[in-house]
Amino acid sequence: MSLDTVSGRSLSILGATGSIGASTLDLVRRNRNAFRIVALTGHSNVAALAALAREFGAEFAAIGDEALLPDLRAALSGSGIATGAGAGALIEAAQRPADLVVAAIVGCAGLAPTMAAIEQGRTVALANKEALVSAGAVMTRAVTQHGTTLLPIDSEHNAIFQCLAGNDPAHVRWITLTASGGPFRDWSAARMGAATPAEAVRHPNWSMGAKISVDSATMMNKGLEFIEAWHLFPVGVERLRILVHPQSIVHSMVEYRDGSTLAQLGPSDMRVPIASALAWPARMTTPCEALDLAEIGTLTFRHPDEVRFPATRLAREAVIAGGAAAAVLNAANEIAVAAFLSGHLPFTSIVQCCQDVLACGLPGSPQCLDDVIAVDREARVRAHETLMPSR
Repeated sequence: MSLDTVSGRSLSILGATGSIGASTLDLVRRNRNAFRIVALTGHSNVAALAALAREFGAEFAAIGDEALLPDLRAALSGSGIATGAGAGALIEAAQRPADLVVAAIVGCAGLAPTMAAIEQGRTVALANKEALVSAGAVMTRAVTQHGTTLLPIDSEHNAIFQCLAGNDPAHVRWITLTASGGPFRDWSAARMGAATPAEAVRHPNWSMGAKISVDSATMMNKGLEFIEAWHLFPVGVERLRILVHPQSIVHSMVEYRDGSTLAQLGPSDMRVPIASALAWPARMTTPCEALDLAEIGTLTFRHPDEVRFPATRLAREAVIAGGAAAAVLNAANEIAVAAFLSGHLPFTSIVQCCQDVLACGLPGSPQCLDDVIAVDREARVRAHETLMPSR
């Protein structure tokens, strides 16, 4: 089957105005006959959301900020596009009948819409980290219960998904997540202590938002991806590992018990894993440049330094601890990163803040999405209290 034979695949994009949404719509724009847009959502950028809804002929557009509903209605006046605002409208967008829902709303605001799409039995292309980091057990149960197909969009998890295709996870010896190491991979601990937000968001390989760029700099991003991988690929924590790969060409690898290692290689462009999810189980053409391995010449790998970058150790410990640990870690990290970006916290104190919040003691294991949201809220309060002396 080729993408050319898939005419009018219906698609909703939760988080259409963000970077994943922009990359997704770029691919749709280049393959207009293959997709029909059902719903688009945005957080607060009414002008961008309205322009996209008009361009792609969306049936429904929803803005996260309820106060902006009059502006969205005005911007879409005469278009025939239905509008909504607030948390309920984001859930409505996720519930509208569509062949594929791209879940790319950043943060815990994306939890309920993602769950709503899962409960409809949709095929869900997942880019929202919090869905599996904070609510992994709850969401994976729902995926099984509702017969949902979950397609990971993160480049590392999408790479693993491709390398596992048609193979039995019981035959896996290692799943290896690769990490660029971020902008500070060769910096000393002392130098990192004085790192500025401008330096932290200057990723050497990828173009990303500020928060995820800081997570890459601390390697918390890789720690969170480790947690996601544990939920997505049932091989056990002892068969998951991380390698630093500065070139970001090998996006992840799977080694099998017969000694074979399958790796997915590609350019540092999120349109590659997004295209994999949009066209699955087919393939689609992208505008990304083909790899020139002769020009690249050398691919290098090394073990992560968990003394300078303790975030990966903290994430692995959260998986082993289970229960609410990963949700607490994620929430504390969001608060600490925001404090760093606003100039109120040194770079090297981001992970220390997370460790301090985890040390306060963990609430009970979340059994439903409301429990996850309550844990997240409590962890954020603890993180703010932990940071008070720094402000």
